[in-house]
Amino acid sequence: MIDPIIGDFIDGLLWTFSVSVFSVGVTWKLAVIIFSKRQTDLSVARDSALAGAVKTVFSRFIADKGTAPHIKLHIIAGYMFHLGLFALLLFAAPHISFLDEYLLGFSWPALPHWAFILAAEIAFLGLLMLWLHRMLSRVSRLISTVDDHVASILTFVVMLTGCLALMESFNELRLLHRFCVELLLIYFPFSSLMHAFTFIPSRAFTGAWFGRRGINS
Repeated sequence: MIDPIIGDFIDGLLWTFSVSVFSVGVTWKLAVIIFSKRQTDLSVARDSALAGAVKTVFSRFIADKGTAPHIKLHIIAGYMFHLGLFALLLFAAPHISFLDEYLLGFSWPALPHWAFILAAEIAFLGLLMLWLHRMLSRVSRLISTVDDHVASILTFVVMLTGCLALMESFNELRLLHRFCVELLLIYFPFSSLMHAFTFIPSRAFTGAWFGRRGINS
């Protein structure tokens, strides 16, 4: 049984603090990336930078034919995890209710229970495959940082407690899940998880740079 004072702290002050850290941190990181001063490009434009940026943003969702055979596990597990997590975040009934009540003021159809379980299993399996490969592959293990492992473990714990919190008769499980989410929100802007927001600007910048020079990126 969780002390009511701790429960109020998790639902109140800690939640406000974690959301503030997340919002300010993400906004600051994106602002630095987008508005940082860059050298004026004096080269003669051979093609459209905008077209190159748009093309690269979308084309990178599909692995290069020369590389794909060597990273099949990363591709399959990566899509399993990210698509499964996307479904859980935006189509789980508790998340929709939360967004409707506290942020957006409107809702949309939720996943049926069987689809939620399927999405969760796909996301869990994808994440575990990626993390095990990171641990077992000598090359991946050598280039991995503490942050890579912390981000993976924290994401796994958030997903696990979220599934447990579906047992709505236990308020302690809901509080545990929210506490783990709050830890993730605080950690997020200072970790590799920021790629969730930076991968599009990064791809766009690279595509624009090559596109202006008429190079296929």
